[in-house]
Amino acid sequence: MKKPLRKRKRVVGRAIAPAPVEASFAAIVGMIQAAKRRTYQSVNTELVSLYWQIGEYISRKLESAEWGDGVVEELARYLARTQPGLRGFTRANLFRMRQFYNTYCMNKKVVPLVRQLPWTHNLI
Repeated sequence: MKKPLRKRKRVVGRAIAPAPVEASFAAIVGMIQAAKRRTYQSVNTELVSLYWQIGEYISRKLESAEWGDGVVEELARYLARTQPGLRGFTRANLFRMRQFYNTYCMNKKVVPLVRQLPWTHNLI
């Protein structure tokens, strides 16, 4: 004799994890968020270092009269043309990088600290 088919219960939604398990999950979320913060800080530090190097390069070229102010505008156009999608390297920002370098380059105690600040702090 054939058994009648039983309907399976359909589970809608997700089961709620018990509180101790949720606390463990929250710990993992905390680790993920901490890693993101460290990543953003590392990227920021590298960007500030890059801006410092570019500012120094531009400053030295202008001071030695190897470049005139117009060359910085040409550089901005060149970067826009050869590096599509690259943002933040306009003429004005390139001069800001130069100003950033010139503002802090003479203070040997401040230089290492400045490179650790977020870029926006340096503009204030």
